Parts: sequence; C-alpha cells; structure tokens
Amino acid sequence: MDVSVPTGLLHWLAALASIAILLYLLVGLRWKSTEAGPLGLFAAVIIALLLFRTPLETVTVAIGKGIWDSVFILYVIWPALLLYVVADRAGAFDSLRIGIARFSKNDLFLVLAFGWVFASFLQGIAGFGVPIAVVAPLLLAIGVKPIFAVAIPLLGHAWANMFGTIAVSWLATNQVIDITDPVATAWETAVLLWIVNIIGGLAIAWIYGRAAAVRHALPMILIISLIHGGGQLALVFWNPVVSNFIAGTIALLVLYPLSTWTRYDQPHGKMDVRAMSADASPGATSEADRGHEPVMGLGMATFPYIVLTVVTLGALLTPPIESALGAFSAGLPFGGVSTGYEVTREATAAYSPFAVFTHPGTFILVAAIIAWAVYQAKGYYGAWARVKEQEGIWKGVTDGALPASVAVLSFLTMATVFDHSGQTETLALGIAGATPALGYAFAANFIGVLGAFMTSSNTASNVLFSGLQQNVAQLQNLPTSSVIAGQSAGGALGNAIAPANVVLGTGTTGISGKEGAVLRQTLPWSIGIAVIIGAVTVILASL
Repeated sequence: MDVSVPTGLLHWLAALASIAILLYLLVGLRWKSTEAGPLGLFAAVIIALLLFRTPLETVTVAIGKGIWDSVFILYVIWPALLLYVVADRAGAFDSLRIGIARFSKNDLFLVLAFGWVFASFLQGIAGFGVPIAVVAPLLLAIGVKPIFAVAIPLLGHAWANMFGTIAVSWLATNQVIDITDPVATAWETAVLLWIVNIIGGLAIAWIYGRAAAVRHALPMILIISLIHGGGQLALVFWNPVVSNFIAGTIALLVLYPLSTWTRYDQPHGKMDVRAMSADASPGATSEADRGHEPVMGLGMATFPYIVLTVVTLGALLTPPIESALGAFSAGLPFGGVSTGYEVTREATAAYSPFAVFTHPGTFILVAAIIAWAVYQAKGYYGAWARVKEQEGIWKGVTDGALPASVAVLSFLTMATVFDHSGQTETLALGIAGATPALGYAFAANFIGVLGAFMTSSNTASNVLFSGLQQNVAQLQNLPTSSVIAGQSAGGALGNAIAPANVVLGTGTTGISGKEGAVLRQTLPWSIGIAVIIGAVTVILASL
C-alpha cells in the first residue's frame, strides 16, 4: 500500500468530505441514492483534482474502471430483477403465498415462514427491496399488524444480503479490493452472518408473542437456522456465489415437512400475541387465498428457481462444461496512471476480466427466459391478468433496475476515484493512528452498518468502505479477512434499519409516516446484534 499520501488534518478532512456530503444528503436531507450518489462522486472528483494532486487523466481512468466494475454488477442486477418480474407477472408469488399458507393453521409458524424463510429466499434470488415489498403485504394479509408486518421481514431478510442475489455484494467487494484470502474471508463472513440469521429468527418470535412464542418456535428456528446459516457456511467453501441461494431454497422446501409436525400444523397454545390483529383468529390464515384460486400449482411457482438451480449447478459441477464456458473472458485495457503524491496504478491489458458465460448473470438470464417461455405457453400471464391488473414485464424491470444502476455506477466510480487519488489511504492512516487494533476490529461492523443505513444496500456499503477497512486492517496488523467479514456482516445487518427499506415497507402496507414506530422495533435488535458481531470479530481476529 502506498503511504506517501498527505496525512495532515486538512487532507484527512478533505478525504472525509465527500463521504460526509453523501451521508448528509442521504440521511440528513433524505435524498435518494440516485440523487446523492452522483453528487458524492462529483465531490470526490473535485477534491481529488484540487487537493490530492490527481491529474485529469488519472481521474478519467478511475471513472472508466468504475464503470467497468459496474458492468460486472449490473449484469447480476438486471437479470435478477427480470427473473423476479417474470415470475411475479405470471402469479407465481401469489401461488407460493397460498400454497405455503394452506400447509398450517399455526399463525406463528406462518409468520416465521413468510417473514423469515420466504423473505430470505426472496433476498437470495432478487434482493433490492423485493423481500420487504413482497412479504410485508403478505403478512398484513394473514392478520399481522402493519408495524410488525414491516419490521418482521426487515429483521428476517437482513442476514441474506451479503451472499444473496447470487452474491452480488460479495462480487462487488471482490471488484473493489483484492481479497488476499477469499476462502477465509468468505468463511468468517458466513460465521458472522449466521449470528444475524439465528437472532433474526428469535427476534421475530419474540416480537410475535414474547418468551412463550420463542419457546414454541425454538425447534423450527434451530432447524431453519442450521440450514440457512450452517448451509451457507458449508457452501462458501465450494462456491460463495450460490451459497445463500441453495441454503435459502432448501429452507423453503423444508417448510413442508415442518408444517406436517403436530407442533406446527395446528394453532399454537395460549400466549400473549402482540403482532396479530385482534380479528385474526388462530388458523384463519389457512384460507389465505380469500376469493381466488392460484393460477398455478406450487411446483410451477418454484419452477424458475428450480431451473436456476439446475443451470447453475450443471455448469459449475460439470468440469468440461465449466471449462468450455469459462474459456471466454472479457476485460478492458487501461494505461498506467499516478498522482503528484506518487500514488501509482499500473497499466493493465485486461482490467478485472470475467468469464461471461459462467457469470451469475448469465445463469439468471437463462432461467428467466426459460421460465417466461413456459409460463407464456401455459397461459399463466393471461390468467393472472384476469385476477390482478399489472404493468408489463419490461416496465417492471426498468422501474427497479434503472435507479439501482445509477446508484451502482455512482458508488463504484466514487470508490475507484477514492482509490486512484489516494483519498482512501489518507482516511485509513488517520483512523489507524487514532484507534487501537482490537478496538477497530470491534468497530468494523458498525462502519458496515453505517454504510447500509445510508445507502440501503450491503453492496453499496462494501463498495464505499471495503477499501478503507482493508487499508486500516493492514496498518493495524489485523487479519484482513476478519475486518472485511465484520464490514460485510454489518452491511447486511444495516438493511434492517435502512430508511429506504423502512419507507418501502410502510408504503406497501399503507402506513406511510410510521417509519419511527418500525425503527423502534428493529433498531434495538440491530444494535444488540452489532455488539455481538463486534465481539465475535475480535475473537476471529485474535485466532
């Protein structure tokens, strides 16, 4: 790492300024990331040019690399949203809701099934607010009070943010920094995320009916968490990209045998139920369809994700196919650049090359096309349109993907400008000089929480702060894997309190303006989990 950058207070505050501006716009003025991101990028560029002796050529190269890094991520975002909309417009999610609800008359089981298991599954395949937008109204429909209908999926989906959406946050982190030990980093991150997962399940049960609900739900929570957290932990050793997707899918399938267990197929015993509306009688949610039959069976509703699993595993587990598909890679050439403070980035003939045909986006795109063709042939789109009028598939994709694309482009280019101008190193030197090593290890996840709080994105949090975290870890002689794991787990957890996510939930449940009430449910749990993650990060860093 280059340490010839200026370390005085003026330059440290200047390097901090663009992040502070971004925070103020997002949190103080409540701007959207699509509005605040470009302004933060502009501030980073101006500071680089005026105070960090960064030539225009260096800034241009940095922006070009950021745009290329964005292509890698956007090729996940667009196909993932396409897959979701293809299924949604055919009525697949309505069929999933009805199919799951018919399995049990136990309201606590259904709240956990929707708010934790189904929300995690949606985060694994789509992300970008989809779990909140889909699950909060579903919980409302089965009798959960509006405040809790928003708070429950916020807590339930958070753990899946790092390796969910076909590991878009993990991929983005690899684009921003050079992870020296990917296996150790992925493993330690999965350990910390398991904590977020199991406490998330316990929190949902506690919110539902305090200690009695926790006791009743504990066997289910332990089984699901073993699949979620334990499954992801085991799978990251093989392939982090599909670790969350596979674990989330298995957990969703396990709901059926759990629903046949006498403990969970009948109404639970008497308890102080706080989360359900007064008129929601036990077992009433088993008639969740209320007025219409699903347009497809449960098997067809899960068809797109079965296809995705088969395509992904078939390509990755068959060496000849993987070798053939991975033969073609794409990367852009960039010249060498430097700054007046001797921060140098070498020339490269192929910057950040990636194999297009083994890229996760390709697998998602193939699954989306096959699912659309099958649903179209079976007439599901027409059948669902008679039940619920909706906008077209392409409109649904662009409405979600375009704002996400602007944010990703802004944050990734801002990160590369920070890196190429030396601003990241200046910040790192200042923080490392003021913080003891293990104290910083404890605080690493709080920085991740802050990033996700202000951007509503684990990906954006890691893009903004992973370089800083890595540099401080090196300066403090801390294991980089532990610090990046703390950052990543904090970035995932921060989604439970991110204002944009909360607003998304209150908007879809008709309680806009009640965001403070929702945060009063999720914030204490998030702070407590962050403290535990910090303590475990210290232990991991000490091993």
